[in-house]
Amino acid sequence: MAASNVSVESVRRLLNDSLTNLGFEVYPLKIGWYNSVLPPTLHLSYPDDTLAVVVLSTPAMFEEAFLPFLEQRCYQGLNDPIDQCVRQCITSAVSQCFPGEKVDVRYDYELLPSRKPKFLAQTAAHVSGAAFYYQKADVTEQPWAEKKMFGVCVHPRFGGWFAIRALLVFGDVTVGSELVQPVPPDCVPSREGRIKLLEAFNFHWQDWSYRNIISPIQTYSQKQRDYFSTPPAQRVALLRAWSYLPSDNNQPEPTSDTQSQEIGHG
Repeated sequence: MAASNVSVESVRRLLNDSLTNLGFEVYPLKIGWYNSVLPPTLHLSYPDDTLAVVVLSTPAMFEEAFLPFLEQRCYQGLNDPIDQCVRQCITSAVSQCFPGEKVDVRYDYELLPSRKPKFLAQTAAHVSGAAFYYQKADVTEQPWAEKKMFGVCVHPRFGGWFAIRALLVFGDVTVGSELVQPVPPDCVPSREGRIKLLEAFNFHWQDWSYRNIISPIQTYSQKQRDYFSTPPAQRVALLRAWSYLPSDNNQPEPTSDTQSQEIGHG
């Protein structure tokens, strides 16, 4: 696809056509929106009007994309199975929809040599309007003093039952005033609600109560909950027990370098 033929709407439509039925959502943004809320050391090295798209997985992704990925024996070992499935889905969509186009795909689990993430997933979701990123600074009269509190995104329809998977940067595509920055829906407007959310995420993330801070339209299936409740190093063994992987697979267990595998990755 020639760069001159690429527009925000064509990108959105083509990606939706490829990914929606697999349980993903896509939200366009300008790189300038992302860079404007971050210090220069975390900026992405593209002009402000460069088009990017953040990709989320919804609760449906597990059954619509991940289990079929396993059933088709696509898993190759070494990397985390979910990460490998997401990479295959997005790589396939990009290659089919935008042949020849310069697309810089950055996944949530990837790190730079400096050990910094290739992109800040929750920031990208917030500036694109996909989900509101609640942070300590969003609480007035904070009760935690100097204690470190990690922020968390809330989706307006899925609450915490989703994950931010990738950022696609269309390096040769610039957009103008036709793309207006949306305001992410403030699903947790009260101080009390935000305190409850951040404390649930930081202190009790393993019980997943933070995911239900609003009433979601869909949550994870029991099988999906069982999978993400299993420590990452034991998930391949679980998939073998479920007969999604051959029992004679002697490949090493996958590992992950990112905290997102442990907190909210699913």
